[in-house]
Amino acid sequence: MCNLYEHNVAYSQFLDTFSDLRIPLVFPTPAAAPNLEPREIRPTDPASVIRARDEGVELVQLKWGFAPGAPKRPPVTNFRSEGRSFGPRRCLIPASAFFEFTGAKYPKTRWRFTEAGQDWFCMAGLWRPVEGDWLESFTLLTCAPGEDVRPYHDRQVIVLDRARWAEWLDPASDSATLLQPSPPGALRVEAARRATQPPPGPMLL
Repeated sequence: MCNLYEHNVAYSQFLDTFSDLRIPLVFPTPAAAPNLEPREIRPTDPASVIRARDEGVELVQLKWGFAPGAPKRPPVTNFRSEGRSFGPRRCLIPASAFFEFTGAKYPKTRWRFTEAGQDWFCMAGLWRPVEGDWLESFTLLTCAPGEDVRPYHDRQVIVLDRARWAEWLDPASDSATLLQPSPPGALRVEAARRATQPPPGPMLL
């Protein structure tokens, strides 16, 4: 299950892409552009999230992982999409790549997945408001793996086609038609540098 992804998307890329898609990026303003340094993102890290606001979308920084459902449990970083209907609080999680790991013991082989023909993409997610002392947060939605991911894991994050980003953010749209495995050839995979420490273990609902 995905518990590590890469973000290397400049703010200007957000502006250009959403302009091309005719989706107004209404906040933050260019004068208040966030600091989007290239980095790898792990559970509980703050990360960029795109969600609906007014007549457009906003780019905010939220914590990766919903609050645990019980004491001493890990945050909920991945959430099964099958058999569920999602209305409000949908969001897009921008990324340059996501990672999966294979192997029986550490250091495991690390695999880097990117979207074919694109420098960056968006994964389907959900966000939640503040819960007690837990900050606003998000989780990644998952489904059965497509052909590109199946050799490496039995689940995959949902990479949404750009033409359907606005549809996903519309709470009235049919989420089941959008939350599907990536079609064959949609993702590119390459062996990345080997992890020197075990990846953190996510919780899946």
